Amino acid sequence: MRRLIVNADDFGFTAGVNRAIGEAHTHGIVTSSTLMARGPAFEDAVRLAKQLPRLSVGCHVVLIDGEPVLDPVRLPTITSRNSGSTRFRDGLKSFAARALAGRLDPGEIEAETSAQIRKIQSAGISVSHLDSHKHTHLFPKVLQPMLRAARACGVRAIRNPFGPRKPLRSSELLARPSIWTRYAEVCILRALSGKFREAVRREGLDTPDGTLGIVATGTLDEKLFRAIARIIPEGTWEFVCHPGYNDADLQQANTRLRESREIELRVLTMPEVRELLLNCGVALVSYRELVSAEVGQ
Repeated sequence: MRRLIVNADDFGFTAGVNRAIGEAHTHGIVTSSTLMARGPAFEDAVRLAKQLPRLSVGCHVVLIDGEPVLDPVRLPTITSRNSGSTRFRDGLKSFAARALAGRLDPGEIEAETSAQIRKIQSAGISVSHLDSHKHTHLFPKVLQPMLRAARACGVRAIRNPFGPRKPLRSSELLARPSIWTRYAEVCILRALSGKFREAVRREGLDTPDGTLGIVATGTLDEKLFRAIARIIPEGTWEFVCHPGYNDADLQQANTRLRESREIELRVLTMPEVRELLLNCGVALVSYRELVSAEVGQ
């Protein structure tokens, strides 16, 4: 059996991203989304989520490239003051280096993760799962406190950020030099996948078999989606996507994903894409259904 969760990240980032996620769910294949607790368009996302009862909404935990929910005084190892504002300290590369070196306080990560989850829950949203901005929870020193926060807040599932050994056929990789670097990074980081599964099992959370689409972030088009869909392995997998509208708000935002979000939206809402998954024997499910299935076993 092949099952696919299609999760749209960055819910709450801009009103245009929110609108695109709603359209990709209502008219396309998106089944789940993860909400940024400090996203500039958070309130708009909450309003929209309440109009979409079948959309499974999780928490997109942000520990880099943003602002915390908690008082930064409580978060000295993950925040810093710069140009009059206090934000998370690192970009991804420096965060990864400090995570691997054990220079992040796990108590701070657990507290901030809990605060982000509880802010979403307080807005009346049932948080079905967790993931993290730029997949920071793939590092064990970040994953463990995030899992503790999830369990304490009653969240039952978390993204497995590790993909299959071959996320694309060799011919597709050779045809797209723009994703070679990302593919190499993903292969190197697979060394952490065993620790991930053990930690999730130990804390009693559910997780898919892995994630598809990470190597395609920023470059996804119909041809690439078709290539990925045709080699989805047996089991339950998550496809990560970033639909959005490249409007004035997005132009001013801190992101490299602009034009690509509109391309993804077109792909995700194409009738041919749903038909392709059906023909490949792939059933669309949400994180809510993943947890329900595990409970029923």
